[in-house]
This record gives sequence, C-alpha cells and structure tokens, in this order.
Amino acid sequence: MFMEKGRVTIPTDANFVEGTKQIAKLWGADAVRDCDGVSLPKNANELAKYVYNTYFVVRGDNAWGRKHPEEAQRIFLESNRIIADGKQLIIDVSKGFLKEEIAPDFDNINRWQVFDRTTNEEIKSWHLKDNLVVIDSLPFHEYSVDFLARVTWHPVQIYNYLTNSWTCEKQLCYDPAYPHTKEYIKSYLRKWLEEHKETNVVRFTTFLYQFNLIFNDKGKERMVDWFGYGEAASIPLLDGFEKETHLKMEAEDFISNGSYNSPFKMPTEKYKKYIDYVQRFVSSTMKELIDIVHSYKKETMMFLGDDWIGSEPYGPYFKNMGLDSVVGSVGGGVTIRMLGEIPHVKIHEGRFLPYFFPDTFFEGNEDNAVAELEKNWVTARRALLRCPLDRMGFGGYLSLASKFPKFVNRVASICDEFRLICDTSSKSRPYSSLKVGILNCWGKLRSWQAHMVAHELWYQQIYSYQGVYEALSGLPVDVSFLSFDDILNNDIPSDIDVILNVGEERSAFTGDKYWKNPVLVEKIRKFVSNGHGFVGIGMPSSTDSLEHCFALSDVLGVQVEKGLTLSIDKYNIEKKSSFITKDCTDQIDYGEGCKNIYALDNAAVLDIDFSSRFKRNVNVGEVKLAYNDYFKGRGVYLAGLPYSGQNARLLYRSLLYACHKEDKLNMAFSSNYNVEVAYYPSLGMYALINNSNKAQETFFFNFSGESKKIKLEPNQMLWEK
Repeated sequence: MFMEKGRVTIPTDANFVEGTKQIAKLWGADAVRDCDGVSLPKNANELAKYVYNTYFVVRGDNAWGRKHPEEAQRIFLESNRIIADGKQLIIDVSKGFLKEEIAPDFDNINRWQVFDRTTNEEIKSWHLKDNLVVIDSLPFHEYSVDFLARVTWHPVQIYNYLTNSWTCEKQLCYDPAYPHTKEYIKSYLRKWLEEHKETNVVRFTTFLYQFNLIFNDKGKERMVDWFGYGEAASIPLLDGFEKETHLKMEAEDFISNGSYNSPFKMPTEKYKKYIDYVQRFVSSTMKELIDIVHSYKKETMMFLGDDWIGSEPYGPYFKNMGLDSVVGSVGGGVTIRMLGEIPHVKIHEGRFLPYFFPDTFFEGNEDNAVAELEKNWVTARRALLRCPLDRMGFGGYLSLASKFPKFVNRVASICDEFRLICDTSSKSRPYSSLKVGILNCWGKLRSWQAHMVAHELWYQQIYSYQGVYEALSGLPVDVSFLSFDDILNNDIPSDIDVILNVGEERSAFTGDKYWKNPVLVEKIRKFVSNGHGFVGIGMPSSTDSLEHCFALSDVLGVQVEKGLTLSIDKYNIEKKSSFITKDCTDQIDYGEGCKNIYALDNAAVLDIDFSSRFKRNVNVGEVKLAYNDYFKGRGVYLAGLPYSGQNARLLYRSLLYACHKEDKLNMAFSSNYNVEVAYYPSLGMYALINNSNKAQETFFFNFSGESKKIKLEPNQMLWEK
C-alpha cells in the first residue's frame, strides 16, 4: 500500500533504497525513475506506484553499433574556414572537432561540398589525399568544406560523461532508417520489456535523432541547437526524400552558410519539406515501437529533449504515435506552457531544477541549491496557474540531494503547493481578458519555443525577446501561435485581439521576406484599423529596405534610421505619460534594446533615450516605447522586454491598450506588479502569488472591481474566495 498524495516523480538507484523511501514519504512521491548512468533497484515496484525506466532507442547497444558501423547516424558539418595564401589549400575537416564524437565519412565523399566563402560559390576542383581535402584555390579567398560525418559517440552521453566524470563505455548510436537496424530496435525492445517486468512506464529518452550538439577538440560545446535537424542527415532518409519529392538535399542545405539552419534563419521551402519528411518517418517508426510497449500493458512517456528531433509535439504527425505522456525540463514559465499545452497525450510532467548533479550538490553549496530551486519554482508557478501540469519531478542522483536538509524540506512544501495548484486549476479554466496571436514564420509548429537556442538558456542576443514569452506565460491572456502562411492562406482568426511580432531584424521570428508581400501588409493594416492591436518588440516587420525598414511603421508609429534619411528632420521627441506606463515605478529595462528608432509625427513617445554628448530639439534621441492610434485600433512599440515583474505588467498594459480593453485592467488584478492574480470563474476562486523574495502589500481587485488591501509573505501563494 502506497502513501497518499502523488503527482511527484523522484529519481532513485540500487544504492539508495532506504533513502528513497524516506524522501518519497516526505515529498509524497508516487513514482520513481532511474537516471542516466545508474540502474533501478530490483524492488523498485515496492517503492512507488509507478516505475519509470529510461529507454534509449538508438544508443546503448554498442555490440550492435560495432557490428554495423555503416548504419551509424550521420551529420553534415562545416570545417573551419581557412584563408588561402596560394593556389592550393589543404583542409583537415576534422580539425577543431572532438575526434571521439565524429568521424568524417570518407565512403560518401560524393555528398561533400567545397565552397569559396568569399564568393559563396561551390568549388568543384578539389580532391582527397591522405584524408585531407586539397583545393585549387584563389589567394586570399576563404574556403570551407561541408562534409558528412558518422556520429561515433552520443552527444548527450558526452555531456553527462564530462559533467559527472564518468568512466563507463562510450555509447555509439545507430540509424533506424536502415531497414536492418529498424527491425533490430523492435526485437531489442521486446527483449528489454521481457527483462523489465517491474517497469510500468517506459520513459523514451528520446526517440530517433538527436538535436545538434557538437563538441570541440577541448571537450567544450562547439555548437548546440535544440531544434537542429543536422543529425537527421540519414542517408536512407536523404535518398527517400529525393525519390519522393525529386529534390536533392545537399550538404549546404544543412550547413546554410554556417548557420546550420537555426530556427532564427528563414527556412527554405526545401528545408521545410525535409523536416516534414523526417517527422513522418519518426512518427510512423515510433508508432510501431509504442504499439509494442502497449502490447505488454505498459505506458509510454516521451522525454522532450535529447533525440527528440522529428517528433515535434505541435506538429501534424505527433498524434499518430499514440503516446501516453510527455516529460520535459522546466526552465521557467515558458517551458511549463510548452509542456502543458502539448496535445494528444494524457499526462504532462515537468522535471524541475536543479538537477541533482555534483556541479550543484557539493559541500557548502546548499544555499545556492535552494536559491536555484526557489527561482525555478516561482517563475514556473505563475504559468502553472494558467496551464497546470499533471505531474512534477526531479532528475539526477537523489543521494546527493539528501545531504541538503533545507533543500529537501523546501521541495516537500513545493510539492504540496504544486498539488494544490493542479487540483484546483484543473477544475476550471482561468479567466482571460484578451487573446494574443504571436506571429512568426514557424507558427503553431513551434508553440512556446520561439527565441530558444539551447532550451531556455540565457543568451545576450535573445534575452530581450525571451522575456516577452516568459511574461505572457503567466498573464491573464490566451495565446495562439500564427505563421505568416496562416494569415496569407486563411486570414487572421476572428478571436485574436492583438498580434505580437517579436525579434531581431529580418529573422524568422520577425518575418523578413514575408513583409514584401503586400497581401500580408494589407491584412494586418485592416485588422488593426478595425479596432484591434499590433504590438511590435525589437525589430518588428523589418525588411531589407534601408529607407523604410519597418513595413508597418504606419501602424507602429516608429521607423529605423539607417543613415539614408538623415536629411529628413525628426521633431517627435517629447516624452508623454500613458495608461501603458502607469505602473512603472523603476526605470524600464529594455535589455539590449534597439538603436536608431525614431517616432513618426503622429505617434506618442512614452520613453526615449538621449545622448549626453549634444542637446538640441530635433534629430536626437532613440525611442524605446511608443504607441500610435491607427484608425479604430492601435500599434505599440517596445525596444525589448527582458522578464521582470514590472515588464510583465508593462506588456499586459500594452496589450490591453492596443485593443482598447483598458477597462478590463482592474478585473482580477493586483495593484502591485510583484503580486499576480489568477481567477477561476467557475470556482469563484482567486490565487494571489508573490513573485518576489520580499513581503509585499497590494490592493487586490476581484472580478467586479472591488478592492481590499492584502499582505503576502515572500514567495507566498494565497487563495481568496
């Protein structure tokens, strides 16, 4: 008989059985799982109701990998770029890469390409000598080689191996697109299921193809792209794609001039068709494996990470796999929403931070571990109130965490709070004051996945935009993800109140070439003119025009000075007060911001930076925040929006103002932006959360607009009826 509570998964291993029992009781855990590098105890099914066991589809069986090296997984890589100093250049393609991870595929050099990067032209006059590429070169031109390589050590195991100082065997990986390997992974799965009768949840970690994770010759990450399809450069898939579409995927289609087709770059039509082809293969193959698991009366779980490429959970083929549940790492509110809204699965689970690894759980570091836990929980909690998960858990080595008693006790209280949130919010849909449509080239396919490189890791170039989604994850608004093609082909959905376009100049997230299409511009102008809103952050609607960069400058009321229109005087530099900025008690943080933004004559400037070098009343200042009345609607511009309590409130007010819904502000509302309110109409209940580590006072407004003063302790959650 297992203890009550539930909804919590904890890691365990064969050497920490008694400690697992104690912590499971304290945290109310009803599931145990293994962790990469350790094994479950033999009596795991006596520890908890659910036993998760990690299963690797395409790595771990080195005997198979060694026996069939020709069926290894592959990736296209670009060599170091080298300047020629004569008429012949020699390039060692493997230089700078971790030699244990990749091996140049000299058996398939017909798939290699050499480029003069100075002219960006492919060079045909090259040959291989002693495994080196010899190029007929032009002096002082830059060259690189796009080469195919076999993956000889699984990248995620490299990370764990180096992080945890492992000495175990290095795992090979194999490609199930080869018929021989595909049949083998099915027979191996059946054998594994027979041997693991105690397991009732098979935790696939993950499926068939790893996201781009390449290490350099010093054992450091050289390239990481959580959305990269580079390691899906499978020879059978490349050939099958060409046969089906009559389009040949070449090395440069993956390398893309060194960008490796990151999600920030506008994808070509051929590349989009290839990732669709990969998704279909992954979905159909995984359905066969999942059906096998179900035939053994066990459930299936997908870890959203590692070999997840091709299994896009918001894609059109995900539902065909028949998965039972999904689990992923929680970096904050964005990943809560990303996990919680995945369709076609019964259970959504979040793995919270920190991982129980030696890099955090070492002697003298308990306070830092608790601080990381607290930060992770508080940022995730505001999103859970909008979109609850079904379960929470942790990863790593429980024996390490057990040495930190303050940490263990704080997790226990968080688990109780999580259960309360889930039990309450799952019974009622939270109130929303409006609906936002986030517009980029990926649309629904990458819901809650915009502006990510390596999950939710911080990057200087994107934190000013990531903060937008983090703010949205806990605001009382509904969110939908739209692609430019959606609008061009189907018009703007009638329930959208505000369109949001966020990102750097000419990126896949702001639109680039799409803004050259007059149909798109016309549709959005009409949408706003009819009383709706358009909020642009960073370089919205940016094009390659040096004179008129923002295609929707007339809507936003701002434009970019690129140096070609300096002769046109700009007088609109006076800062005004507004509904939008009313709650801003501190200086507004725009992150990295944007340079040389100026206001058009009819816009209202709400914030502007002036240089201290020279003072005059014209042609000075950089606009950071502005709005513009546009017929019956409004445009709002912000130069950037890192996440903070003040910025979340600033965004909320901007959205309300853009679509003329200011009257909804004081409905289920807190006057103090450090405190937020979630309202559940069918229950008549309000959740107030203090997102700061200090006590806060606020005026709480119920849905009718009646207010009362409330005090909350640091990080406290309070329920009001």
